[in-house]
Amino acid sequence: MDARSRGQADGTDPADQWVLNPETGEYELRLNGSPGPPPFPGQRGASRPGSTAPAPGRVPGQRGRRTVPAPAPAPDDARDTGHHGRRQPNRRNGRKKALVWTGGVLGLVLVGGSAFAYYWYDRLYGNIDTVDIGDVGSDEVLADGPVNILIIGNDVRTGEGNEAYGNRDNVTGHADTTLLFHVSEDRTNATVVSIPRDLMTRIPDCETRQPDGSTEVVAGSRGTTRFNESYGVNGRDPGCTMRTVEEIADVDVDHFMMFDFNAVKTLSTAVGGVKVCLDKPLKDLDGGTRLDLPAGESTIQGEDALAFLRNRHGLENESDLDRIGMQQKFVASMIRRLKEDTLDSPSKMLDVADAATKSLTVDKGIGSPGKLLTLAKELAGIDLKNITLMTMPVIDNPAEPTPVTVVPHPVKAPQLFSMLQNDVSLTEVRKKEKDAKDKQAALLEGPRAEASAVRVDVRNGGGPQGAAQETLVWLQTGEGVSRSTNKGNAPAEVGRTTLEYAPDQADQARTLADLMGLPAAALKPGPAGADATAPMTLTLGPDFKKAGVPVAAPKKVDVEQSRADEKMCEK
Repeated sequence: MDARSRGQADGTDPADQWVLNPETGEYELRLNGSPGPPPFPGQRGASRPGSTAPAPGRVPGQRGRRTVPAPAPAPDDARDTGHHGRRQPNRRNGRKKALVWTGGVLGLVLVGGSAFAYYWYDRLYGNIDTVDIGDVGSDEVLADGPVNILIIGNDVRTGEGNEAYGNRDNVTGHADTTLLFHVSEDRTNATVVSIPRDLMTRIPDCETRQPDGSTEVVAGSRGTTRFNESYGVNGRDPGCTMRTVEEIADVDVDHFMMFDFNAVKTLSTAVGGVKVCLDKPLKDLDGGTRLDLPAGESTIQGEDALAFLRNRHGLENESDLDRIGMQQKFVASMIRRLKEDTLDSPSKMLDVADAATKSLTVDKGIGSPGKLLTLAKELAGIDLKNITLMTMPVIDNPAEPTPVTVVPHPVKAPQLFSMLQNDVSLTEVRKKEKDAKDKQAALLEGPRAEASAVRVDVRNGGGPQGAAQETLVWLQTGEGVSRSTNKGNAPAEVGRTTLEYAPDQADQARTLADLMGLPAAALKPGPAGADATAPMTLTLGPDFKKAGVPVAAPKKVDVEQSRADEKMCEK
């Protein structure tokens, strides 16, 4: 493609002058001789006085990105008649970084100033679908502090071959496999939490942007409903799913990325296949998917990869939770393949970038190849052994005689999300001051009493107004601690929450510590011979937020975990 055909009579190819602006994450046009701002670092040629050039803007001839309209309304039996108050954005300022396994591939595409790079930048830019999600999420690509990105798997069945998984009238789909990626503030580690599609939760009201630019508030659910209805029902967009996860985990979600069924097929093929491992042969011919894999290690791609991720047969309980475990291992295996086998192959890198962006829908805050690249650079700095994968702790729904849905685990789920809220690593990577083991940790080791046997007086020593009564109601009605009493305000304010008890009440103290999320440092055993017939005393301090929220971030959580560096066939 010569310069004349590109509209430059002086022989300059505009593609040679598109330079990444590190302040915005976007590529801007800076022709040789361009007046105005000096060239960005690494740009060829400096501006010459007296010359003119187009103002910075989009790449010439660039195709407009496809903006995804709000989903078409679908039936929902759980409509709410009123609108709840919207949460005002509470966003962190400065740099925001994130983790996305495909973006690192774009580095090759965006280096240099050749027509080839311009072609690929233009192509990838045109691939990406975006959704305007209003005031949820962040308009910044990078900011200080930890970052949370929601990876939404859309179960829409459109696309060649996908009819084998069941046709649906709803061409929008629903939230299926959903992953919350939490990247630590120091960018040394990441936690990936899978949220079950059958989790019963409340879906809040959400403001959605319509194709004509207007806004419409979609009513949330009346009571609780399945998590997968947070997208695609009644016009709910990915912003609704983000708001739902924010309520579940009590964290700010900064960006979303949504993939459909076709993404699994195209990405697994682009990387040359993904290794999986089976304890026994897996044969599933239901629905025309024709999945037939031997025991041991296999490399799968395309239709086989999608069938593998959708399969439940042959798993321990043939449940969605078992399937989530296999999906996590598949994701970890694909990340390893990208880092170990793909990033050094230019042709594979371009194939992966093309396949990923064709299947990708994101919020406008990261809706360009340059912005995705800015996010993706963080992946290279995180060691695979410091990427932890797990499923949100849940239990069978007690409201169902034969449970088919799940609800959050009353103790473990708050503990896990408290760790994310406080940016506590699930690996040992950030143990700079390795708390020479809390001397009091032994206080939490030992037998537990039944909740009904726990006797405790609750006092407010600096917590929110009404904290003692709120805690009393929560203990009695939700946790079975019926032998509890509200003793009002403490004689004096305390610096932190404490639990005082007689040595013979240690089993009761451990039970209450589990329920309240108390750290070992909060436990205050009395002297030997202290009266064990009197109730324990729980004094709520300024570290108490509300009933049901752990008082301090736990240092670990008893949840099955895996690491991204663990290979599937290794025991």
